[in-house]
Amino acid sequence: MKASDFIADFLQKKGIKNVFELSGGMITHILDSLYQNTDIKVVTMHHEQAAAFAAEGYGRVTGLPGIALATSGPGATNLLTGIGSCFFDSTPAIFITGQVNRHEQKGERAIRQLGFQETDIVSMATPITKACFRVDAADHLAKIFEEAFNIALDGRPGPVLIDIPMDVQRAQICVNYVFDSVSFDSRSINPELLERMIVDLKSAKRPLILSGRGVKASNCQDKFNSFVKTCQVPVITTLLGLDTISFEDPLRVGFIGSYGNRWANIAFGESDVVIVLGSRLDIRQTGADTKFIENRKIYHVDCEAAEINNRIKNCVAIHADLNDFFAQISTLIENELFESPKIWLSYINKLRLKWPDVKELDPQGINPNVFMHQLSNKNSKAKAYLADVGSHQMWAAQSLEINDGQQFLTSGGMGAMGFSLPAAIGACFALDKEPVVVIIGDGCMQINIQELQTIVRNKLPVKIIILNNRTLGMIRQFQDTYFESRYQSTYWGYDAPNFEKVGIAYEIESRTISVEEEVVESVKWLWEGDNATKPQLLQVMIDPHTNTYPKIAFGRPITEMEPFAKPIEMEGT
Repeated sequence: MKASDFIADFLQKKGIKNVFELSGGMITHILDSLYQNTDIKVVTMHHEQAAAFAAEGYGRVTGLPGIALATSGPGATNLLTGIGSCFFDSTPAIFITGQVNRHEQKGERAIRQLGFQETDIVSMATPITKACFRVDAADHLAKIFEEAFNIALDGRPGPVLIDIPMDVQRAQICVNYVFDSVSFDSRSINPELLERMIVDLKSAKRPLILSGRGVKASNCQDKFNSFVKTCQVPVITTLLGLDTISFEDPLRVGFIGSYGNRWANIAFGESDVVIVLGSRLDIRQTGADTKFIENRKIYHVDCEAAEINNRIKNCVAIHADLNDFFAQISTLIENELFESPKIWLSYINKLRLKWPDVKELDPQGINPNVFMHQLSNKNSKAKAYLADVGSHQMWAAQSLEINDGQQFLTSGGMGAMGFSLPAAIGACFALDKEPVVVIIGDGCMQINIQELQTIVRNKLPVKIIILNNRTLGMIRQFQDTYFESRYQSTYWGYDAPNFEKVGIAYEIESRTISVEEEVVESVKWLWEGDNATKPQLLQVMIDPHTNTYPKIAFGRPITEMEPFAKPIEMEGT
Protein backbone atom coordinates (compact mmCIF):
# COMPACT_ATOMS: atom_id res chain seq x y z
CA MET A 1 0.00 0.00 0.00
CA LYS A 2 1.30 3.44 -0.87
CA ALA A 3 1.98 5.46 2.29
CA SER A 4 -0.09 8.45 1.16
CA ASP A 5 -3.01 6.08 0.45
CA PHE A 6 -2.79 4.90 4.04
CA ILE A 7 -2.94 8.49 5.31
CA ALA A 8 -6.05 9.19 3.23
CA ASP A 9 -7.68 5.94 4.35
CA PHE A 10 -6.86 6.63 7.99
CA LEU A 11 -8.49 10.07 7.94
CA GLN A 12 -11.64 8.79 6.27
CA LYS A 13 -12.03 5.89 8.72
CA LYS A 14 -11.66 8.34 11.60
CA GLY A 15 -14.72 10.23 10.36
CA ILE A 16 -12.96 13.22 8.78
CA LYS A 17 -15.09 14.69 5.98
CA ASN A 18 -13.08 17.81 5.09
CA VAL A 19 -9.41 18.75 5.01
CA PHE A 20 -8.06 22.24 4.34
CA GLU A 21 -4.90 23.06 2.42
CA LEU A 22 -2.97 25.16 -0.02
CA SER A 23 -1.24 22.94 -2.52
CA GLY A 24 2.53 22.61 -2.76
CA GLY A 25 4.97 20.13 -4.19
CA MET A 26 5.68 18.31 -0.94
CA ILE A 27 2.01 17.36 -0.29
CA THR A 28 0.96 16.36 -3.80
CA HIS A 29 1.07 12.61 -3.03
CA ILE A 30 -1.34 13.03 -0.09
CA LEU A 31 -3.68 15.29 -2.07
CA ASP A 32 -3.76 12.80 -4.93
CA SER A 33 -4.52 9.93 -2.55
CA LEU A 34 -7.34 11.89 -0.91
CA TYR A 35 -8.82 12.64 -4.32
CA GLN A 36 -8.53 9.13 -5.73
CA ASN A 37 -9.34 6.98 -2.72
CA THR A 38 -11.73 8.82 -0.39
CA ASP A 39 -14.92 10.83 -0.19
CA ILE A 40 -13.16 13.50 1.86
CA LYS A 41 -13.75 16.98 0.47
CA VAL A 42 -10.41 18.71 -0.05
CA VAL A 43 -10.96 22.45 0.50
CA THR A 44 -8.29 24.53 -1.19
CA MET A 45 -7.68 27.83 0.58
CA HIS A 46 -5.64 30.80 -0.62
CA HIS A 47 -3.19 30.97 2.30
CA GLU A 48 -1.90 28.34 4.69
CA GLN A 49 -2.80 30.47 7.72
CA ALA A 50 -6.38 30.45 6.48
CA ALA A 51 -6.22 26.66 6.07
CA ALA A 52 -5.12 26.38 9.70
CA PHE A 53 -7.97 28.60 10.90
CA ALA A 54 -10.46 26.66 8.77
CA ALA A 55 -9.25 23.44 10.39
CA GLU A 56 -9.70 25.11 13.78
CA GLY A 57 -13.29 26.07 12.96
CA TYR A 58 -13.97 22.51 11.80
CA GLY A 59 -12.40 21.03 14.93
CA ARG A 60 -14.36 23.25 17.30
CA VAL A 61 -17.70 22.41 15.72
CA THR A 62 -17.22 18.66 15.21
CA GLY A 63 -15.07 17.78 18.21
CA LEU A 64 -12.88 15.81 15.80
CA PRO A 65 -9.39 16.99 14.93
CA GLY A 66 -9.43 19.60 12.19
CA ILE A 67 -6.99 18.67 9.43
CA ALA A 68 -4.78 21.14 7.57
CA LEU A 69 -2.02 20.36 5.08
CA ALA A 70 0.85 22.51 3.87
CA THR A 71 3.99 22.06 1.88
CA SER A 72 7.48 22.50 3.32
CA GLY A 73 9.17 25.83 3.94
CA PRO A 74 6.85 28.86 3.77
CA GLY A 75 3.78 26.65 3.57
CA ALA A 76 4.60 25.02 6.88
CA THR A 77 5.65 28.24 8.63
CA ASN A 78 2.43 29.94 7.50
CA LEU A 79 0.50 27.40 9.57
CA LEU A 80 2.11 28.47 12.85
CA THR A 81 -0.38 31.18 13.90
CA GLY A 82 -3.30 28.79 13.43
CA ILE A 83 -1.44 26.03 15.27
CA GLY A 84 -0.90 28.40 18.20
CA SER A 85 -4.56 29.40 18.15
CA CYS A 86 -5.61 25.75 18.42
CA PHE A 87 -3.11 25.20 21.23
CA PHE A 88 -4.25 28.13 23.37
CA ASP A 89 -7.97 27.61 22.78
CA SER A 90 -8.02 23.81 23.24
CA THR A 91 -9.01 22.84 19.71
CA PRO A 92 -8.15 19.34 18.45
CA ALA A 93 -6.25 19.47 15.17
CA ILE A 94 -3.69 17.57 13.14
CA PHE A 95 -1.39 19.58 10.90
CA ILE A 96 0.34 17.56 8.19
CA THR A 97 3.36 19.15 6.54
CA GLY A 98 5.31 17.85 3.61
CA GLN A 99 9.08 17.77 3.90
CA VAL A 100 11.90 17.37 1.41
CA ASN A 101 13.18 13.87 0.66
CA ARG A 102 15.25 12.34 3.45
CA HIS A 103 18.39 12.32 1.32
CA GLU A 104 17.98 16.07 0.73
CA GLN A 105 17.89 16.96 4.43
CA LYS A 106 20.91 18.62 6.03
CA GLY A 107 20.93 16.33 9.05
CA GLU A 108 23.91 17.08 11.31
CA ARG A 109 25.74 19.15 8.71
CA ALA A 110 26.72 22.63 9.90
CA ILE A 111 24.73 24.31 7.16
CA ARG A 112 21.42 26.14 7.09
CA GLN A 113 19.69 24.14 4.40
CA LEU A 114 20.35 21.37 1.91
CA GLY A 115 17.09 20.73 0.07
CA PHE A 116 15.01 23.52 -1.52
CA GLN A 117 12.51 24.85 1.06
CA GLU A 118 13.88 22.48 3.70
CA THR A 119 12.72 23.91 7.04
CA ASP A 120 12.74 22.40 10.50
CA ILE A 121 9.05 22.97 11.22
CA VAL A 122 9.07 20.41 14.05
CA SER A 123 11.43 22.55 16.15
CA MET A 124 9.37 25.65 15.44
CA ALA A 125 6.01 24.09 16.24
CA THR A 126 6.99 22.07 19.31
CA PRO A 127 6.26 24.83 21.88
CA ILE A 128 2.71 25.33 20.55
CA THR A 129 1.63 21.72 20.00
CA LYS A 130 0.77 18.80 22.26
CA ALA A 131 3.18 16.70 20.17
CA CYS A 132 5.24 16.84 16.98
CA PHE A 133 6.29 13.87 14.89
CA ARG A 134 9.12 13.82 12.36
CA VAL A 135 8.50 10.71 10.25
CA ASP A 136 11.78 9.05 9.34
CA ALA A 137 10.41 5.65 8.24
CA ALA A 138 7.26 4.85 6.28
CA ASP A 139 6.48 1.82 8.46
CA HIS A 140 6.04 4.14 11.44
CA LEU A 141 3.12 6.02 9.87
CA ALA A 142 0.29 3.85 11.23
CA LYS A 143 1.46 4.12 14.81
CA ILE A 144 2.21 7.83 14.51
CA PHE A 145 -1.17 8.75 13.07
CA GLU A 146 -3.09 6.74 15.67
CA GLU A 147 -1.03 8.30 18.45
CA ALA A 148 -1.45 11.79 17.00
CA PHE A 149 -5.22 11.38 16.78
CA ASN A 150 -5.43 10.23 20.40
CA ILE A 151 -3.15 12.98 21.68
CA ALA A 152 -5.16 15.68 19.91
CA LEU A 153 -8.34 14.55 21.71
CA ASP A 154 -7.07 13.32 25.08
CA GLY A 155 -7.25 15.55 28.16
CA ARG A 156 -7.16 19.20 27.16
CA PRO A 157 -7.54 18.99 23.37
CA GLY A 158 -5.01 20.63 21.11
CA PRO A 159 -2.93 20.44 17.93
CA VAL A 160 -0.43 17.82 16.78
CA LEU A 161 1.97 18.23 13.85
CA ILE A 162 3.23 15.43 11.60
CA ASP A 163 6.09 16.26 9.22
CA ILE A 164 6.44 13.73 6.40
CA PRO A 165 9.25 13.66 3.82
CA MET A 166 8.10 13.29 0.24
CA ASP A 167 9.94 10.01 -0.32
CA VAL A 168 8.14 8.56 2.73
CA GLN A 169 4.77 9.59 1.28
CA ARG A 170 5.38 7.63 -1.92
CA ALA A 171 6.89 4.57 -0.25
CA GLN A 172 5.14 1.19 -0.23
CA ILE A 173 4.24 -0.07 3.24
CA CYS A 174 2.64 -3.17 4.70
CA VAL A 175 -0.35 -2.22 6.82
CA ASN A 176 -1.75 -4.75 9.25
CA TYR A 177 -3.76 -2.29 11.22
CA VAL A 178 -7.06 -2.08 13.09
CA PHE A 179 -8.71 1.34 13.24
CA ASP A 180 -9.83 1.69 16.85
CA SER A 181 -12.18 4.22 18.37
CA VAL A 182 -10.55 6.57 20.85
CA SER A 183 -11.07 5.78 24.53
CA PHE A 184 -9.59 7.56 27.52
CA ASP A 185 -9.15 6.76 31.17
CA SER A 186 -11.49 8.45 33.62
CA ARG A 187 -10.22 10.22 36.74
CA SER A 188 -11.79 9.57 40.13
CA ILE A 189 -12.57 12.66 42.24
CA ASN A 190 -12.49 12.64 46.02
CA PRO A 191 -16.20 12.43 46.91
CA GLU A 192 -15.61 14.53 50.03
CA LEU A 193 -14.68 17.48 47.80
CA LEU A 194 -17.89 17.12 45.82
CA GLU A 195 -20.02 16.71 48.91
CA ARG A 196 -18.45 19.82 50.43
CA MET A 197 -19.16 21.71 47.22
CA ILE A 198 -22.83 20.68 47.36
CA VAL A 199 -23.11 21.86 50.96
CA ASP A 200 -21.52 25.20 50.07
CA LEU A 201 -23.81 25.65 47.07
CA LYS A 202 -26.92 24.98 49.11
CA SER A 203 -25.90 27.42 51.82
CA ALA A 204 -24.64 30.14 49.48
CA LYS A 205 -26.53 33.43 49.24
CA ARG A 206 -24.81 34.62 46.06
CA PRO A 207 -23.55 31.55 44.11
CA LEU A 208 -22.29 31.62 40.54
CA ILE A 209 -21.03 29.17 37.95
CA LEU A 210 -18.30 30.45 35.63
CA SER A 211 -18.34 28.49 32.38
CA GLY A 212 -15.47 28.57 29.89
CA ARG A 213 -14.30 26.96 26.69
CA GLY A 214 -13.75 23.66 28.52
CA VAL A 215 -17.49 22.93 28.45
CA LYS A 216 -17.40 22.79 24.64
CA ALA A 217 -13.89 21.35 24.37
CA SER A 218 -14.92 18.35 26.50
CA ASN A 219 -18.14 17.86 24.48
CA CYS A 220 -20.31 17.90 27.59
CA GLN A 221 -22.81 20.68 26.88
CA ASP A 222 -25.81 18.49 27.73
CA LYS A 223 -24.25 17.46 31.05
CA PHE A 224 -23.52 21.08 31.84
CA ASN A 225 -27.13 22.03 31.07
CA SER A 226 -28.41 19.31 33.39
CA PHE A 227 -26.06 20.39 36.20
CA VAL A 228 -27.14 24.03 35.96
CA LYS A 229 -30.82 23.13 35.82
CA THR A 230 -30.55 20.87 38.88
CA CYS A 231 -28.44 23.22 41.01
CA GLN A 232 -30.28 26.40 39.94
CA VAL A 233 -27.07 28.43 40.05
CA PRO A 234 -26.76 31.57 37.89
CA VAL A 235 -24.11 31.38 35.15
CA ILE A 236 -21.49 33.89 34.08
CA THR A 237 -19.36 33.06 31.04
CA THR A 238 -15.94 33.78 29.66
CA LEU A 239 -15.47 35.01 26.10
CA LEU A 240 -14.98 31.46 24.81
CA GLY A 241 -17.81 30.13 26.98
CA LEU A 242 -20.36 32.57 25.61
CA ASP A 243 -22.35 29.82 23.88
CA THR A 244 -22.52 27.48 26.88
CA ILE A 245 -25.85 28.88 28.08
CA SER A 246 -28.78 30.19 26.06
CA PHE A 247 -29.37 33.95 25.98
CA GLU A 248 -32.98 33.28 26.97
CA ASP A 249 -32.13 31.09 29.97
CA PRO A 250 -33.28 32.86 33.18
CA LEU A 251 -30.10 31.61 34.90
CA ARG A 252 -27.84 33.32 32.37
CA VAL A 253 -26.14 36.35 33.91
CA GLY A 254 -23.77 37.48 31.17
CA PHE A 255 -20.23 37.78 29.88
CA ILE A 256 -17.45 38.70 32.33
CA GLY A 257 -13.93 40.00 31.96
CA SER A 258 -11.96 42.96 30.65
CA TYR A 259 -14.85 44.09 28.46
CA GLY A 260 -17.57 42.09 30.19
CA ASN A 261 -21.13 43.17 30.84
CA ARG A 262 -20.93 45.60 33.73
CA TRP A 263 -23.70 43.87 35.69
CA ALA A 264 -22.01 40.48 35.25
CA ASN A 265 -18.68 41.78 36.53
CA ILE A 266 -20.39 43.33 39.56
CA ALA A 267 -22.16 40.03 40.28
CA PHE A 268 -18.83 38.21 39.97
CA GLY A 269 -17.25 40.64 42.39
CA GLU A 270 -20.06 40.25 44.95
CA SER A 271 -20.54 36.46 44.77
CA ASP A 272 -19.83 34.24 47.76
CA VAL A 273 -19.35 30.82 46.09
CA VAL A 274 -18.04 30.30 42.55
CA ILE A 275 -17.84 27.01 40.63
CA VAL A 276 -15.31 27.40 37.80
CA LEU A 277 -15.87 24.94 34.96
CA GLY A 278 -13.37 24.84 32.10
CA SER A 279 -11.92 28.33 32.58
CA ARG A 280 -8.30 29.30 33.21
CA LEU A 281 -9.15 32.42 35.27
CA ASP A 282 -6.65 34.40 33.21
CA ILE A 283 -6.11 38.15 33.37
CA ARG A 284 -8.69 38.88 30.68
CA GLN A 285 -11.32 37.18 32.85
CA THR A 286 -10.41 38.53 36.27
CA GLY A 287 -8.47 41.74 35.66
CA ALA A 288 -5.06 42.46 37.12
CA ASP A 289 -6.25 42.97 40.70
CA THR A 290 -7.37 39.53 41.88
CA LYS A 291 -7.80 40.31 45.59
CA PHE A 292 -11.56 40.65 45.08
CA ILE A 293 -11.98 36.99 44.14
CA GLU A 294 -9.69 35.38 46.69
CA ASN A 295 -11.92 36.16 49.67
CA ARG A 296 -14.65 33.70 48.69
CA LYS A 297 -15.03 29.96 48.20
CA ILE A 298 -13.94 28.92 44.71
CA TYR A 299 -14.16 25.37 43.38
CA HIS A 300 -11.99 25.19 40.29
CA VAL A 301 -12.50 22.18 38.00
CA ASP A 302 -9.87 21.80 35.28
CA CYS A 303 -8.23 18.94 33.39
CA GLU A 304 -4.82 20.66 33.71
CA ALA A 305 -3.60 20.72 37.29
CA ALA A 306 -1.19 23.60 36.65
CA GLU A 307 -4.08 25.92 35.77
CA ILE A 308 -5.57 25.60 39.27
CA ASN A 309 -4.27 27.99 41.94
CA ASN A 310 -2.13 29.59 39.28
CA ARG A 311 -3.07 33.29 39.23
CA ILE A 312 -6.01 32.93 41.60
CA LYS A 313 -4.97 31.39 44.92
CA ASN A 314 -6.88 29.49 47.61
CA CYS A 315 -9.15 27.64 45.18
CA VAL A 316 -10.48 24.20 46.07
CA ALA A 317 -8.75 22.17 43.36
CA ILE A 318 -10.72 19.54 41.46
CA HIS A 319 -8.31 18.15 38.88
CA ALA A 320 -10.59 16.32 36.45
CA ASP A 321 -12.01 16.27 32.98
CA LEU A 322 -15.47 17.87 33.00
CA ASN A 323 -17.03 14.63 31.77
CA ASP A 324 -15.70 12.84 34.87
CA PHE A 325 -16.81 15.71 37.09
CA PHE A 326 -20.37 15.72 35.75
CA ALA A 327 -20.61 11.92 35.86
CA GLN A 328 -19.66 11.84 39.54
CA ILE A 329 -21.49 14.96 40.72
CA SER A 330 -24.73 13.88 39.01
CA THR A 331 -25.01 10.80 41.22
CA LEU A 332 -24.59 12.96 44.32
CA ILE A 333 -27.15 15.63 43.43
CA GLU A 334 -29.88 13.51 41.82
CA ASN A 335 -31.80 13.31 45.10
CA GLU A 336 -30.83 16.76 46.39
CA LEU A 337 -33.25 19.69 46.36
CA PHE A 338 -31.72 23.02 45.38
CA GLU A 339 -33.66 26.25 45.77
CA SER A 340 -33.37 29.01 43.22
CA PRO A 341 -31.55 32.00 44.79
CA LYS A 342 -34.44 34.36 44.01
CA ILE A 343 -33.16 37.35 45.96
CA TRP A 344 -29.74 37.05 44.28
CA LEU A 345 -31.29 36.66 40.82
CA SER A 346 -33.55 39.64 41.44
CA TYR A 347 -30.54 41.71 42.44
CA ILE A 348 -28.63 40.67 39.30
CA ASN A 349 -31.59 41.61 37.12
CA LYS A 350 -31.75 45.03 38.79
CA LEU A 351 -28.06 45.48 37.96
CA ARG A 352 -28.81 44.49 34.37
CA LEU A 353 -31.53 47.16 34.17
CA LYS A 354 -29.28 49.75 35.80
CA TRP A 355 -26.31 49.09 33.48
CA PRO A 356 -27.76 47.89 30.13
CA ASP A 357 -25.23 47.05 27.43
CA VAL A 358 -27.06 49.20 24.88
CA LYS A 359 -26.59 52.32 27.03
CA GLU A 360 -22.84 52.02 27.61
CA LEU A 361 -22.18 53.95 24.39
CA ASP A 362 -23.76 57.04 22.86
CA PRO A 363 -22.08 57.11 19.46
CA GLN A 364 -22.77 59.12 16.35
CA GLY A 365 -24.69 56.88 13.95
CA ILE A 366 -25.13 53.15 14.50
CA ASN A 367 -24.73 51.87 18.05
CA PRO A 368 -22.81 48.58 17.66
CA ASN A 369 -24.32 47.01 20.80
CA VAL A 370 -27.84 47.75 19.61
CA PHE A 371 -26.88 46.39 16.20
CA MET A 372 -25.71 43.06 17.70
CA HIS A 373 -29.10 42.55 19.31
CA GLN A 374 -30.86 43.40 16.05
CA LEU A 375 -28.60 41.03 14.10
CA SER A 376 -29.21 38.05 16.37
CA ASN A 377 -32.64 38.56 17.97
CA LYS A 378 -34.87 35.52 17.41
CA ASN A 379 -32.55 34.37 14.62
CA SER A 380 -32.61 30.59 14.45
CA LYS A 381 -31.18 30.36 10.93
CA ALA A 382 -27.61 31.22 11.92
CA LYS A 383 -25.95 28.09 13.30
CA ALA A 384 -22.80 29.85 14.41
CA TYR A 385 -21.43 33.32 14.97
CA LEU A 386 -17.71 33.87 14.45
CA ALA A 387 -16.16 37.05 15.78
CA ASP A 388 -12.70 38.26 14.84
CA VAL A 389 -10.45 40.20 17.22
CA GLY A 390 -10.92 43.79 18.29
CA SER A 391 -13.70 46.17 19.29
CA HIS A 392 -16.30 44.34 17.21
CA GLN A 393 -15.39 41.11 19.04
CA MET A 394 -16.27 42.68 22.39
CA TRP A 395 -19.45 44.33 21.13
CA ALA A 396 -20.48 40.89 19.86
CA ALA A 397 -19.66 39.19 23.16
CA GLN A 398 -21.51 41.85 25.14
CA SER A 399 -24.70 41.85 23.07
CA LEU A 400 -25.21 38.87 20.74
CA GLU A 401 -28.29 36.80 21.55
CA ILE A 402 -26.98 33.24 21.20
CA ASN A 403 -29.48 30.48 21.90
CA ASP A 404 -29.62 26.69 22.02
CA GLY A 405 -28.13 25.05 18.96
CA GLN A 406 -26.00 28.07 18.06
CA GLN A 407 -22.26 28.37 18.57
CA PHE A 408 -19.88 31.27 19.13
CA LEU A 409 -16.31 30.99 17.88
CA THR A 410 -13.51 33.49 18.28
CA SER A 411 -9.75 33.53 18.82
CA GLY A 412 -9.15 33.87 22.55
CA GLY A 413 -5.66 33.04 23.79
CA MET A 414 -3.85 33.85 20.54
CA GLY A 415 -6.17 36.76 19.74
CA ALA A 416 -5.38 36.36 16.05
CA MET A 417 -6.73 39.01 13.71
CA GLY A 418 -7.90 37.38 10.48
CA PHE A 419 -9.31 34.31 12.28
CA SER A 420 -13.03 34.54 11.64
CA LEU A 421 -13.40 34.48 7.85
CA PRO A 422 -11.41 31.25 7.26
CA ALA A 423 -12.67 29.70 10.53
CA ALA A 424 -16.21 30.29 9.24
CA ILE A 425 -15.36 28.20 6.17
CA GLY A 426 -14.34 25.27 8.37
CA ALA A 427 -17.36 25.71 10.62
CA CYS A 428 -19.73 25.94 7.66
CA PHE A 429 -18.43 22.68 6.19
CA ALA A 430 -18.66 21.05 9.62
CA LEU A 431 -22.29 22.16 9.81
CA ASP A 432 -23.11 20.63 6.40
CA LYS A 433 -23.24 24.09 4.82
CA GLU A 434 -25.75 25.54 7.25
CA PRO A 435 -25.52 29.37 7.47
CA VAL A 436 -22.90 31.00 9.70
CA VAL A 437 -22.31 34.67 10.48
CA VAL A 438 -18.90 36.35 10.47
CA ILE A 439 -18.56 39.52 12.55
CA ILE A 440 -15.34 41.25 11.59
CA GLY A 441 -13.67 44.64 11.65
CA ASP A 442 -12.13 46.47 8.71
CA GLY A 443 -8.60 45.75 9.95
CA CYS A 444 -9.17 42.02 10.43
CA MET A 445 -11.00 41.71 7.13
CA GLN A 446 -7.91 42.75 5.20
CA ILE A 447 -5.75 39.99 6.67
CA ASN A 448 -7.47 36.99 5.04
CA ILE A 449 -9.73 38.79 2.58
CA GLN A 450 -8.63 36.39 -0.18
CA GLU A 451 -10.82 33.67 1.34
CA LEU A 452 -13.91 35.39 -0.06
CA GLN A 453 -13.04 33.43 -3.19
CA THR A 454 -13.08 30.15 -1.23
CA ILE A 455 -16.56 31.02 0.04
CA VAL A 456 -17.82 31.83 -3.46
CA ARG A 457 -16.20 28.78 -5.07
CA ASN A 458 -17.79 26.44 -2.55
CA LYS A 459 -21.15 28.27 -2.47
CA LEU A 460 -21.08 28.62 1.31
CA PRO A 461 -23.88 30.54 3.07
CA VAL A 462 -21.49 32.72 5.07
CA LYS A 463 -22.95 36.08 6.10
CA ILE A 464 -20.08 38.57 6.43
CA ILE A 465 -20.80 41.55 8.67
CA ILE A 466 -17.99 44.11 8.49
CA LEU A 467 -18.05 46.77 11.18
CA ASN A 468 -16.03 49.42 9.40
CA ASN A 469 -14.88 52.20 11.71
CA ARG A 470 -11.96 53.04 9.41
CA THR A 471 -9.50 52.53 12.24
CA LEU A 472 -7.97 49.85 14.42
CA GLY A 473 -10.43 50.82 17.11
CA MET A 474 -9.31 48.92 20.18
CA ILE A 475 -5.71 50.12 19.81
CA ARG A 476 -6.94 53.63 18.94
CA GLN A 477 -8.85 53.61 22.26
CA PHE A 478 -5.63 52.45 23.98
CA GLN A 479 -3.85 55.44 22.44
CA ASP A 480 -6.55 57.76 23.80
CA THR A 481 -5.90 56.43 27.31
CA TYR A 482 -2.13 56.21 27.36
CA PHE A 483 -0.66 58.17 24.41
CA GLU A 484 -2.56 61.47 24.39
CA SER A 485 -4.56 60.45 21.31
CA ARG A 486 -1.56 60.06 19.04
CA TYR A 487 -3.07 57.67 16.53
CA GLN A 488 0.02 56.42 14.73
CA SER A 489 -0.73 53.30 12.65
CA THR A 490 -4.34 53.02 13.84
CA TYR A 491 -6.11 56.07 12.43
CA TRP A 492 -3.13 57.91 11.00
CA GLY A 493 -1.32 55.99 8.28
CA TYR A 494 -4.12 53.39 8.09
CA ASP A 495 -6.92 52.93 5.59
CA ALA A 496 -9.52 50.45 4.39
CA PRO A 497 -11.32 49.96 1.08
CA ASN A 498 -15.03 50.11 0.37
CA PHE A 499 -15.85 46.51 1.26
CA GLU A 500 -19.16 46.62 -0.58
CA LYS A 501 -17.22 47.08 -3.82
CA VAL A 502 -14.79 44.34 -2.80
CA GLY A 503 -17.68 41.95 -2.18
CA ILE A 504 -19.20 42.75 -5.57
CA ALA A 505 -15.81 42.12 -7.20
CA TYR A 506 -15.96 38.60 -5.73
CA GLU A 507 -19.57 38.30 -7.01
CA ILE A 508 -21.03 38.40 -3.50
CA GLU A 509 -24.23 40.39 -3.01
CA SER A 510 -23.19 43.33 -0.84
CA ARG A 511 -24.66 46.36 0.92
CA THR A 512 -23.54 49.26 3.09
CA ILE A 513 -25.47 50.91 5.90
CA SER A 514 -24.51 53.97 7.92
CA VAL A 515 -27.62 55.03 9.89
CA GLU A 516 -29.78 53.17 12.40
CA GLU A 517 -32.87 53.42 10.19
CA GLU A 518 -31.23 51.06 7.68
CA VAL A 519 -30.43 48.27 10.13
CA VAL A 520 -33.72 46.38 10.36
CA GLU A 521 -34.22 46.12 6.60
CA SER A 522 -30.61 45.06 6.01
CA VAL A 523 -30.74 42.32 8.65
CA LYS A 524 -33.97 41.10 7.06
CA TRP A 525 -32.21 41.10 3.66
CA LEU A 526 -29.64 38.60 4.95
CA TRP A 527 -32.26 35.93 5.50
CA GLU A 528 -35.24 36.58 3.24
CA GLY A 529 -36.14 34.03 0.57
CA ASP A 530 -33.22 32.30 -1.10
CA ASN A 531 -30.72 34.68 0.49
CA ALA A 532 -30.36 32.37 3.50
CA THR A 533 -28.50 29.87 1.32
CA LYS A 534 -26.08 32.37 -0.26
CA PRO A 535 -23.01 34.28 0.85
CA GLN A 536 -23.69 37.97 1.50
CA LEU A 537 -21.68 40.92 2.73
CA LEU A 538 -23.03 43.76 4.84
CA GLN A 539 -20.73 46.71 5.56
CA VAL A 540 -21.81 48.58 8.69
CA MET A 541 -20.23 51.99 9.04
CA ILE A 542 -19.31 52.88 12.63
CA ASP A 543 -18.01 56.23 13.85
CA PRO A 544 -14.19 56.00 14.20
CA HIS A 545 -14.26 57.34 17.77
CA THR A 546 -16.76 54.79 19.08
CA ASN A 547 -15.13 53.19 22.11
CA THR A 548 -15.60 49.75 23.63
CA TYR A 549 -17.24 50.11 27.03
CA PRO A 550 -17.42 48.98 29.72
CA LYS A 551 -13.77 48.11 30.21
CA ILE A 552 -11.99 47.14 33.43
CA ALA A 553 -9.92 50.10 34.61
CA PHE A 554 -6.57 48.36 34.51
CA GLY A 555 -5.05 47.78 37.93
CA ARG A 556 -8.43 48.03 39.64
CA PRO A 557 -10.85 45.24 40.67
CA ILE A 558 -13.18 43.75 38.08
CA THR A 559 -16.11 45.76 39.46
CA GLU A 560 -14.47 49.10 38.62
CA MET A 561 -14.86 49.79 34.92
CA GLU A 562 -14.25 52.60 32.48
CA PRO A 563 -15.41 55.19 31.65
CA PHE A 564 -16.45 55.87 35.25
CA ALA A 565 -13.25 54.50 36.79
CA LYS A 566 -9.80 55.33 35.44
CA PRO A 567 -6.88 52.89 35.10
CA ILE A 568 -4.08 53.20 37.63
CA GLU A 569 -1.53 51.22 35.60
CA MET A 570 -0.67 50.86 31.92
CA GLU A 571 -1.98 47.63 30.48
CA GLY A 572 0.66 45.05 29.75
CA THR A 573 -1.71 42.56 28.16
